[in-house]
Amino acid sequence: MGYQDTFKRYEIKYLLSARQKRDLMRTIDRHMTLDCYGHTTIQNIYYDTPDWILIRTSLDKPVYKEKLRLRSYGRANAQDTVFIEIKKKYDGVVYKRRTSATEKEATAYLNHGIKLAGHEDQISREIDYFKGFYKGLKPAMFISYERDAYYGNDNPDFRVTFDENILWREEDLTLRKEAYGEAILLLGQSLMEIKVAAAMPMWLTRELNRLGIFQTSFSKYGRAYEMRQSAILNERRA
Repeated sequence: MGYQDTFKRYEIKYLLSARQKRDLMRTIDRHMTLDCYGHTTIQNIYYDTPDWILIRTSLDKPVYKEKLRLRSYGRANAQDTVFIEIKKKYDGVVYKRRTSATEKEATAYLNHGIKLAGHEDQISREIDYFKGFYKGLKPAMFISYERDAYYGNDNPDFRVTFDENILWREEDLTLRKEAYGEAILLLGQSLMEIKVAAAMPMWLTRELNRLGIFQTSFSKYGRAYEMRQSAILNERRA
């Protein structure tokens, strides 16, 4: 299973306790396979305007919303490949578009407007438009997590991911440093995302019902922003 540049799918999220995950994995292991990257550390820099318009709009739950981020798989050095991604959601369907570059090139492009050499494709034009539409975009938040990703034995496009140790910070907004920050999840919790283009397999639907695992609305960037705002409010009250 390799990295893709475009996605169109539903992403359904669930918060699991350690016990729920352990019980669910007995069934996952019979129907799905851990992808070739195994256990992965994913690091992201989310970009936003000075007044946080992207995440504030997203938290209002509009029909259409979008985000821009820079992603690496593990800590990135200057010459490592990273991904510039636009993630859009319209009427419940997630669309993701991304292009790759070295960390040095991608950071120079996003932070300082230095053009990416050789990037004249449609996805690159969409990212250029995004940057031009939202004025003052800058690195806003670092978010990292540990991920295990599985694909269906009968349908490789059907995927389930488990994210743990989700951390956020506002300082050191670079992919060149190790993951650290404030935890978003409670101890033992994991965030499961089911990524599917059509209907969920019946075996998984039955198992979720049996274990009492219910869909939730959860945004890592949104939850981190809410924690940030809560901390600011508490400081003002102190």
